[in-house]
Amino acid sequence: MVNFLAYFLFELVKLPPSEAAFPIPKSALRNQFMGRRALRKVSPELDLSFHLRTVEQLPNPCIANELFSDEGPLEIEVGSGKGLFLQNVATLYPERRYLGIEVSFKYARFTAARLAKHELKNAIAVHGDGLRLFRELIPDDSLAGVHVYFPDPWWKKRHRRRRVLNEAFLTDVVRTLKPQGKLHFWTDVKEYYNVTLELIAEKISLSGPREVTQRSAEHDLDYLTHFERRTRLNDDPVYRAQFVKE
Repeated sequence: MVNFLAYFLFELVKLPPSEAAFPIPKSALRNQFMGRRALRKVSPELDLSFHLRTVEQLPNPCIANELFSDEGPLEIEVGSGKGLFLQNVATLYPERRYLGIEVSFKYARFTAARLAKHELKNAIAVHGDGLRLFRELIPDDSLAGVHVYFPDPWWKKRHRRRRVLNEAFLTDVVRTLKPQGKLHFWTDVKEYYNVTLELIAEKISLSGPREVTQRSAEHDLDYLTHFERRTRLNDDPVYRAQFVKE
């Protein structure tokens, strides 16, 4: 019975048992049963002209002074999803500037609407390829922080080369961070976490990992991202690391 159930679950996520090199969190399996909750409709009355850009619309080089009216350190989230992180940090730290890059247009638009609704002028949602953004547009020593939370683990072995946390991207992270700038990385996939930490230790000039303590949620949306909320509510562990450019 157990073997049959395991086989059924692997079929459900389109992952043959022979490719199951590491455990799949319950939250990921739950997504396959229930699917993602549909995004709320974006009000046509919202003006997204400031909060929604494409990579092609960004200045080159991409510097904060050409995007925002006020000065402040710039941080980028790669894979901003529904925008909970951007909304929260832009609210908490009005003196900082944030870009959230998202490959899905509907999610980038949803994030932009979220920012516009709350009239947050220190955060912008960008639709496009985050690796291209770092490779082509972000100048050296310009970022105070890079945030990568719950990136797609690309479960199948033959797809793992698509993972965002690869050597080329991490090299660009080091290049674009200012001295004492930070890389924040969270995932619910222990294998992805271990492989990334090994890669950084062997080939990337960042100091760490530094421990990140989990705090208790004070209300239903008191989480860094929607993925963190779903993972913790499913009692799956979250693996967190912070690195610093010395």
